[in-house]
Amino acid sequence: METIQSITEKTKALFSGVNTADFTEQAKGAMEKSAKMVEDMTAFGKGNIEAIVESSKIAAKNVEALGHEAADYAKTSFASATEAAKTLAAAKSPTEFMKLQGDFARTAFDTMIAESSRSTERMLKMFGEFAQPISNRVAIATDKMKISA
Repeated sequence: METIQSITEKTKALFSGVNTADFTEQAKGAMEKSAKMVEDMTAFGKGNIEAIVESSKIAAKNVEALGHEAADYAKTSFASATEAAKTLAAAKSPTEFMKLQGDFARTAFDTMIAESSRSTERMLKMFGEFAQPISNRVAIATDKMKISA
């Protein structure tokens, strides 16, 4: 079994040609570089999480607005249908009934198409707003990759 003194002598012999000041300086530089990389990675990860949170807030706000708009449309449609039913019930002839029903159907269809268009535009806008914070983070990541390459 080797003694501590023997191990110490072997270690000294191994490092005898090494300038300890240079070695210490290199180790210090490597540690600082590693610490900076960890700091940068942490900051980048934090930015990513903040972007996801921001996207979630935007999505929640827009989904809530879409829900309100859908509820308003349903309420308006129900009121229109109720009014149309009263008008149809008051028709004095089958010809008048058919004309009133055709008018109601045309109006309901036009209103539905307009509402669908509004909803589609709103959703496209929502997806653009929702994706923007994440898109910004992707751009930052791409820039960092270009710099490091």
